[in-house]
Amino acid sequence: MTTTPTAPPTTPAPPTTPAPRTRHALALLSALLLSAVAACSAGGQSAPPRLASPAGAPATPAGRGFTLVASGDVLPHDSIIKRASADAEGSGHEFRPMFRSVKPMVSAADLAICHMETVYGEDGGPFTGYPAFQSPPEVADALKDAGYDGCSTASNHTLDDGADGLKRTLDKFDKTGLKHAGSARTAAEAATPTMYTAGSAKVAHLAYTYDTNGYPLPDGQPWAVNLMEEEKIVADARAARKAGADVVLVSLHWGTEWQTEPDGKQLSLGKALTASQTGGRPDIDMILGTHAHIPQAYEKVNGTWIVYGMGDQVAGEMFNYSGARDMRGNYGSIGRFTFAPPAAAGQRWQVTKAEFTPQMMDLSTGRIVHLPAALAKDPDRDDYQEAQDTVSEAVLGRGAARDGLTMAK
Repeated sequence: MTTTPTAPPTTPAPPTTPAPRTRHALALLSALLLSAVAACSAGGQSAPPRLASPAGAPATPAGRGFTLVASGDVLPHDSIIKRASADAEGSGHEFRPMFRSVKPMVSAADLAICHMETVYGEDGGPFTGYPAFQSPPEVADALKDAGYDGCSTASNHTLDDGADGLKRTLDKFDKTGLKHAGSARTAAEAATPTMYTAGSAKVAHLAYTYDTNGYPLPDGQPWAVNLMEEEKIVADARAARKAGADVVLVSLHWGTEWQTEPDGKQLSLGKALTASQTGGRPDIDMILGTHAHIPQAYEKVNGTWIVYGMGDQVAGEMFNYSGARDMRGNYGSIGRFTFAPPAAAGQRWQVTKAEFTPQMMDLSTGRIVHLPAALAKDPDRDDYQEAQDTVSEAVLGRGAARDGLTMAK
């Protein structure tokens, strides 16, 4: 991570299930009532709706689709910690206000995934920012309040405080009611895919990181952090599918910091992972990228959406490799994808709608800004317009609009 002109940027060193959202339950009830009325008026008996199946394929009852929301790095630098302390008015740290503008979008999703890049310190501190982060555990309370269901926790900072920091973080997640993927306290936990229920789908979430900044895996705990290895990712995805996952999401902490274009490793690994299939069905249904600190492109590869980098959601002042203050380090995107059930059992769940929303961390207020909504209220904010344009240009830079990606308002 990079925070001051004098500090070098970070480089590698030489299960509870949320209840369905109310609006979806009401929509389902309305659909069932309308179906019953239509059946009665036709003089017939109502029956569970079924989707058409290809010839010879077993039919499956119509399921309920779901919306997925995913966002980028939560990276509490010293200035962010101080802001949270001020917002708590002298009693701990309060991060909820930072997420207020994105809470409506996050909480409305059937499944919302964040990326917690840092580990938590002990209650009461001390807390630190760059280069070895120990964040206030109250961050998790704010994530839960915003509507997130869980986070990826595999990053180059996962071992900043060794096994103790990792354990404190996951313990806090458990206490708060957030799920997590990418780091683990036991071998059994590491071997068990993180599962959610969204709509009528079982969704597996897997997460991996390119490195841990040179910190070795804890003695006797080779499973503590998932490292980004193609064979392991594919094997884990297939195991998740065997465990009943209808949809497999993979979070990857990868890429080159401050580089808008995906690097060679992102392109080659993304292509390989999206090409991996079992029985003609892709092993991985979506890739969600973090780490580069700036927005990167969304792209459909082998029929599967890859978000190369969502950028930072929460971060302090960011300085690039030249030592210059770089506003892109406070820009990011939220991805929102609508999944529909397959026509027949064993087929792929399809993304029927793909959207992104530009956001930025406004350091003058210490708040995330939902840019389209903010600009609708105040179209004269040139800084907000510049941020939205920069995010949009990066996100659409590899032709995602041709595959139907649009900006959500």
